[in-house]
Amino acid sequence: MAGLLKKALDLMLPQIKTILAELKPHFVFFDHSQHWLPKLASQIGIKTISYTVFSATSTSYLTVPARISEEGESPSIGDLMKPPNGYPSTSITSVKAFQARDFSIVYKSFDGGPTIYDRAVGSRLGCTAMLLKSCQEMEGQYVEFIRTQFKKPVLLTGPLVPDPPSGVLDEKWANWLGQFPAKSVIFCSFGSETFLNHDQIKELVLGLELTGLPFFLVLNFPAELDSQTELNQALPSGFLERVKGRGVLHTGFSSLIEALVNDCQLAMLPLKGDQFLNTKLIAGDLKAGVEINRRDEDGCFGKDDICEAVKAVMLDVDEEPGKSMRENHKKWREFLLNAQIQNKYIAELIEELKAMV
Repeated sequence: MAGLLKKALDLMLPQIKTILAELKPHFVFFDHSQHWLPKLASQIGIKTISYTVFSATSTSYLTVPARISEEGESPSIGDLMKPPNGYPSTSITSVKAFQARDFSIVYKSFDGGPTIYDRAVGSRLGCTAMLLKSCQEMEGQYVEFIRTQFKKPVLLTGPLVPDPPSGVLDEKWANWLGQFPAKSVIFCSFGSETFLNHDQIKELVLGLELTGLPFFLVLNFPAELDSQTELNQALPSGFLERVKGRGVLHTGFSSLIEALVNDCQLAMLPLKGDQFLNTKLIAGDLKAGVEINRRDEDGCFGKDDICEAVKAVMLDVDEEPGKSMRENHKKWREFLLNAQIQNKYIAELIEELKAMV
């Protein structure tokens, strides 16, 4: 479906050209798929801003010119296990084989058309300036590497933190949470587009059970499947009875930034794409969470891996490494919630755009 969406975008070129010729804006902001837009816009005197909501960490690792050899060859799995040439010295020194295989889709053409890499890098090489949803404080080294790779202005929006939720918590959940001490409940979620298989769900829930802590687990299934049937097939025999009262299974979604802002301790189990590198940023560079251990070749994990990681972030605040991790988490939470910092980034961005005009 993603390939069809890209084809549809390409077929919109004539309409977009007509619209831009009529509107004549100072700038067009576009994402990484419309690699043909910078040339089109420049022909009618319009500047282009390539805007990406992916982290600078993942952008700098996957979609920079250094990823393609001088002979034009795409990177191998072995190449993708290591950062590109010239990469900054950070906690990201390598990734596991199963993660590198997941990254390889970025460099593959499935219909003879341009790859994700071709579109992303072409967009950035052709645009007037790049704009990243990032900030110097959290990803400065990766931002600088991107600047050196593309040799053009790289602007920043700041972290763009969502507003905290408002209103009163539903009585049902308020009563359930009220049974347990503050900050003792595990919230486990994988986002709206990530689906675990039955074996992964089994090990996950058994690991949560092993912790002995109360938990709220969010699981999603593809739309064409019946969620309740899938859940019944995946859960170990007797599990629901054993965790009755302290374990809740539900559906929904969340994100890493929302977790940091809402004071959730992070035990991370990335499953695809930029999740792998975002996790390394949080656990490695920022030291504000832990990554759940997985087997190098196939990414398998067991209940003990889940239990060990959860206990590491749920340790008493006076114990190491839990203490320093919580202190780092608190520091980054306060940073993300600082409205002055966010407003400063937006004000500077506006001034930089005015200067370009």
